[in-house]
Amino acid sequence: MLQVSVGKRIKQLRIEKGLSQEEFAFNCGLDRTYITSVERGRRNISLATLEKIVKALDISYSDFFNFKES
Repeated sequence: MLQVSVGKRIKQLRIEKGLSQEEFAFNCGLDRTYITSVERGRRNISLATLEKIVKALDISYSDFFNFKES
């Protein structure tokens, strides 16, 4: 499922940046519990939310989507 793959990708990139969920959520302007549910693939996020996440990760959209589903 795509939302699970996107959630895993967000978690992977967040960890690579050395950010806790709390720090990351603050940087995104989102609640930590929301980030948790996104990373677990339980939320179908909007494009506006994805934009906040990509900006908080300080990466390009092409880098974000450059992943293989496992």
